[in-house]
Amino acid sequence: MGNHESRDEEWVGWIEEAQERISGIAVETPVALISDEPNRFGPAQVYVKLENLQKSGSFKLRGAANKVLSLTADEAARGIVTSSSGNHGLGVATAAQYRGIDAEVFFSAQVSSKKHQWLQKLGARTRQVGDNPLGAELAARAAAADSGRTYISPYNDPFVVAGQGTIALELTRQVPHVDAVYVAVGGGGLISGIGSYLNGVSPQTEVVGCWPENSRVMYESLKVGRIIEFPEQSTLSESTAGGLEPGSITFALCQKVVHRHVLISESEILDAMRWAQQREWSVEGAAGVAIAACFKDVFRNRGTTVAIVCCGGNLSPEVERQLA
Repeated sequence: MGNHESRDEEWVGWIEEAQERISGIAVETPVALISDEPNRFGPAQVYVKLENLQKSGSFKLRGAANKVLSLTADEAARGIVTSSSGNHGLGVATAAQYRGIDAEVFFSAQVSSKKHQWLQKLGARTRQVGDNPLGAELAARAAAADSGRTYISPYNDPFVVAGQGTIALELTRQVPHVDAVYVAVGGGGLISGIGSYLNGVSPQTEVVGCWPENSRVMYESLKVGRIIEFPEQSTLSESTAGGLEPGSITFALCQKVVHRHVLISESEILDAMRWAQQREWSVEGAAGVAIAACFKDVFRNRGTTVAIVCCGGNLSPEVERQLA
């Protein structure tokens, strides 16, 4: 793949290639039309893209599979390494199992024991390193370099970004016209992929970045125009937590494709998750961030058609207890 700052049409092509590549492992997730919630959404057509129904429980399988399935036979034989707060690791482990190659997942102390057990059931080897996701990421990269294995970033890789962009490809087929799409942001891989595709095929669609107030490194970096460190607090949106790797390709992509930013409090995330629970949807905190941002824009969205990316449904026991 070419330079990450390539033209929109090149990203569209890469995303279309990704869709072909991952079609044997990732499923096309449905969209749900919400038409009975005037208090929450007002007079708007609201579609929810249900990535919580994706294999492995989140969108992360798309990017992981695109990278794993793009490896040469020699690269695959040497094995792969990744770091993850849970969902990316599950995606990598699922794709590695599908291709029959060795995978090792580094994770920090923030990852729940439940996700750790899921990784092991998928056949991945696991290693806990440090107290935060960025520390685990840097350790995993170093281990990959030392052993000659391929490191698969949760976000800082054009194949991963293109894989996540297949969500937008599906969405434009399922909902022909969308005025705005709401996407939770952590490292920026999801919104970079979605935004890059929409820039090419539906440039009138507003791409709305949604952050938990307690964990918003990309948001603060975009504000100052460079990747910075920014203090974080605990958040229900576990899968978006963590810092940005220096030089991440997603920073420049987010500068280009994210049109607007919304910050969400922990109480707003919890409210959105409980709303989804009432619809019998199991959604994690990151999905709650995007839903809550759409709630917040109830007056802004009057008379429009919007989409929310429900990015995953893998709840940790700690978050489940708060949801109860």
